[in-house]
Amino acid sequence: MADAVGGPTVLRLLLGAQLRRLRESRGISAQEAARAIRGSESKISRIELGRNAVREIDIADLLTLYGITDKAEREQMLLLASRANQPGWWHRYHDVLPGWFQAYIGLEESAQSIRTYDAQFMPALLQTEDYAAAVLALGDYSLDEAERLIVLLKERQRRFAVGGTRLWAIIDEVVLRRPLGGRGVLRAQLECLRDACRQPSLTLQVTPFPELSYAAPGSFSILRFADADMPDMVYAEQLTSATYIDKRAEVERYLLAMERLSVVSASPAESLDLITSILTDLDLATS
Repeated sequence: MADAVGGPTVLRLLLGAQLRRLRESRGISAQEAARAIRGSESKISRIELGRNAVREIDIADLLTLYGITDKAEREQMLLLASRANQPGWWHRYHDVLPGWFQAYIGLEESAQSIRTYDAQFMPALLQTEDYAAAVLALGDYSLDEAERLIVLLKERQRRFAVGGTRLWAIIDEVVLRRPLGGRGVLRAQLECLRDACRQPSLTLQVTPFPELSYAAPGSFSILRFADADMPDMVYAEQLTSATYIDKRAEVERYLLAMERLSVVSASPAESLDLITSILTDLDLATS
């Protein structure tokens, strides 16, 4: 466990999953575990779900309750807890970054692959700076906040480019034609998207208009991790919050929706042709 790869978000999830397995294998209730750390059942739940940083003294007390006496095993778990408590690189943006989104950045950075469906905007990891600024202009951000969020996005994109994560993006054709920020911004964004299609780490499909899949009422992402202890996770964003889903039955529904979207969407080669065609249409419209 101490050798697990990932940022603090994933390490907390791994630590929590291991502690939950230890507790359940010993037949110990959450209430008993809570008494051992002088806390509440909700605190045990937050620890096991990896929602918060944890005190190493609490982990030590839980390990004692669960009968973990081997010195090396205890040190491994405590080291993992220590690493999980370290702030992520994105912590310096905490003043402009919603708490519910910080967890996603940690998951994104540690994911082996991400499958995403976008019905309104270009995927964030593929946005140009001007396009991202146009998206942020639709929200209630000050100029300073928007500038810092764009710097954050560029750092996410840089880490994605060098991190080896695979991205499979499905985008509605309407997104590619919506002149967000103006025709010039859209043109530059489409050119960037066309160039990105040549990267082996990206698979891009466009859902052509008027195809409609009842299986996907809104945008969502599915993240998969290399560590066997980490389940696939679905991320779906709302206006003021986000949903994180890791229950297998629910994740399977989203995986099925993604498969259906893939079937009705253009192939990667056809999608590249469609992007080129839209660029041609933009040229004709401005000539």
